[in-house]
Amino acid sequence: MPAAPSSLPPPDAAAKKAVRALSAPQKALRKLGLVRDMDLALHLPLRYEDETHITRLRDAREGDEVQIEGVVRHQEVAAGGRRQLLVTLDDGSGTCLLRFFNFYPSLMKQMAVGARLRVRGQLRSGLAGPVMLHPAVRAAGAPLPERLTPVYPATAALAQAYLRKAVQSGLARADASGQLGETVPPDLAAGMFAGLKGAAGVPPQSPPPTLREALFFLHQPPPDTPLAALQERVHPAWLRLKAEELLAQQLSQWRARQERAALAAPALHVRPGGLHEKLLAALPFALTAAQRRVSEEIARDLARPQPMHRLLQGDVGAGKTVVAALAACMAMDSGWQCALMAPTEILASQHFDKLTQWLAPLLQARGQRVAWLTGSQKKKERAAALQAIESGEAALVVGTHAVIQQQVNFARLGLAVIDEQHRFGVAQRLALRQKLAGQEPHLLMMSATPIPRTLAMSCYADLDVSTLDELPPGRTPVLTKLIASHRRGEVIERLHQQLRRGAQAYWVCPLIEESEALDLQSATQTHAELAAALPGLNVGLLHSRMPAADKKAVMDAFASGQMAALVSTTVIEVGVDVPNASLMVIEHAERFGLSQLHQLRGRVGRGSAASACVLLYEVPEGGRLGEVARERLKAMLETHDGFEIARRDLALRGPGEFLGERQSGAALLRFADLQQDEPLIEWARQAAPQMLARYPALAGQHVQRWLGARMDYLKA
Repeated sequence: MPAAPSSLPPPDAAAKKAVRALSAPQKALRKLGLVRDMDLALHLPLRYEDETHITRLRDAREGDEVQIEGVVRHQEVAAGGRRQLLVTLDDGSGTCLLRFFNFYPSLMKQMAVGARLRVRGQLRSGLAGPVMLHPAVRAAGAPLPERLTPVYPATAALAQAYLRKAVQSGLARADASGQLGETVPPDLAAGMFAGLKGAAGVPPQSPPPTLREALFFLHQPPPDTPLAALQERVHPAWLRLKAEELLAQQLSQWRARQERAALAAPALHVRPGGLHEKLLAALPFALTAAQRRVSEEIARDLARPQPMHRLLQGDVGAGKTVVAALAACMAMDSGWQCALMAPTEILASQHFDKLTQWLAPLLQARGQRVAWLTGSQKKKERAAALQAIESGEAALVVGTHAVIQQQVNFARLGLAVIDEQHRFGVAQRLALRQKLAGQEPHLLMMSATPIPRTLAMSCYADLDVSTLDELPPGRTPVLTKLIASHRRGEVIERLHQQLRRGAQAYWVCPLIEESEALDLQSATQTHAELAAALPGLNVGLLHSRMPAADKKAVMDAFASGQMAALVSTTVIEVGVDVPNASLMVIEHAERFGLSQLHQLRGRVGRGSAASACVLLYEVPEGGRLGEVARERLKAMLETHDGFEIARRDLALRGPGEFLGERQSGAALLRFADLQQDEPLIEWARQAAPQMLARYPALAGQHVQRWLGARMDYLKA
């Protein structure tokens, strides 16, 4: 019998109605994520204004941010050129002209002749004396604040006065309800500032301030506080918050380790005379010492009945694929399947070709094979692959995100390998781990972007990290050249000469087609230009919008030497291995990230021929590149070391690019700085396991306070 129609609104209708009833400032608070009292308490100022004293005009200097008080002597609206309101304020020691380009009748009324005002702004020099442009204005006479005035991150609909009141109210309520109570035990907090040096005139405290003391101080510091210590976030109050945040991160990751240690995973071993030994014997090269060391680290993990959670990092061309292949052999030797997932079809295809070349003959003798699985497959081919995976005939499955789709059922998945792991979201990695009911597959994640030490210490503390710090012999150094775009014709001429001698080249562009929004050289336009400039030579085009079959045909033609030059977008950034390609030209190099430039450069220098990478950059109007772009290009010229490049990239851009979607887009750290706060990271690393062992209840409260719902993302 069908249910009677309900007159009640859907469950979320009341919530939607409540949101609609909010005022514009209340909606703005929600938009900033300021919902709970603790959210408001942790919404810290961007900067401060000193409104605790009045400065006499005769004592003020040009460029100072000052607060003056005086009487309005003159007011007029100047109509010449741009309409503006001009007000002359006299403080008894001199006069200052207040200039407003945006003004309303209410402001004019407030600043009527004879009114006594208190104004604050930057003092500039004008033709007739001091000038302030759009100062903050209020009536004189109110008591001066006793503390510095905070300026908070806000939105257009959120006035600072409203936000200050909301933050103070939230802070008071959080304090009254006990939410600011101590969660860090005193014996662990005592060593919080060990290793820190005094900065900006404020030495670290011992013992450090409590969280409550730090928050109340930062929201309303006394006027004698050194502003530099606050702005640079090195004041003990700031250090306390950073340490607490880092500790929460470490605790959550240690808990993730403990939870994984309690799970069951298949124990995988090398079988004498099995695939592992046969692959080593069949490889046409010897492993480097680094590859042998890392393979042994992985083998020890796989032999345990708890799931491995290891990150394999190595510079471009360090040989991660063969290490992954040897790990896959251990899984298959033990009767389990292995899945390898890559973020793009081109990269997955490169892995498939290489692994098929190495392993297909060895698997064939066992009645097994390497399966290929992507979203672009034809229905019949896909159905055959799915059947082989479910039956266990496919001992190794290589593909894109299609590997984790619901209809893919593994017979016995023992090992999952994720290449370029930072390109996959949390949900995708969790889905791959859940493909084995009752047991966890071992997880090996690979990255060709080396992770700086401080990032590994903090944001990847839940992972075991193996590092390939040695390149295989035969890799030729790549000469890097920086050339302005107005010399593009010379580059094309030089390219023509090299291609005539049998070399192959990549030409990388940032866009597929011309864009009105960005004046960048497009791939399609460059392809047409090079095809015309290089008669008799085959010039190909590759970009992400092409059908998979067309992409494969282009890459096969380039890899086989039938194509002299390949114009491409960054789709070739990782995984493309063509030893004969010895020249790389990157158009608009100033627009690329540093790690991306390093990855692209790594596509050449893979054979015996001398190789070069040309970074073509566009000089903007004004004749000067931005500072970040200059630093990127300088780093590319100065070093080929991926670890040094990663360190500089972290300094330039912060941890976001390295982390990818590890936190599903949420910032891992709001307050701590990985470059600046290494001693605090070290303290948190040491304190977290002690706190979990000795104070588990406090550890849980601490993580909940700082991370809340974000805890689950660290498990992926």
